Amino acid sequence: MRRLSAVVIALAFTAMAGPSFAADVSGTWLRDTGASKVKFSKCGGAICGHIVWLKPGADPKAKVGQRVFFDMKPSGENTWAGSAFNPEDGKTYTGKMTLSGDTLTTAGCVMSVICKSTTWSRAN
Repeated sequence: MRRLSAVVIALAFTAMAGPSFAADVSGTWLRDTGASKVKFSKCGGAICGHIVWLKPGADPKAKVGQRVFFDMKPSGENTWAGSAFNPEDGKTYTGKMTLSGDTLTTAGCVMSVICKSTTWSRAN
């Protein structure tokens, strides 16, 4: 009987824990080149990222206020998938984000095979 009770209690705690959600990526992030900052926040049922600062002389095609990440939804623990806009070429790619502590790695991919990644650090 004690063994059955222990199993029931363990199952109850497991059920209370619920599903695992991605960590919070909200906030402002500085690109590894130091050329821009993007603020990530909720937009609808997803996460979006907008440029909030550009280093003087940075890419003239990028604009403050421009949405560069959108429709990013959790795709695993500390990972998101959605779309990424590249101001340099004006194209939208399949986007991926992975959060590890205060480091965010983003990638824009063509056909989910050829990807270019960028590393960001928390700016706030």
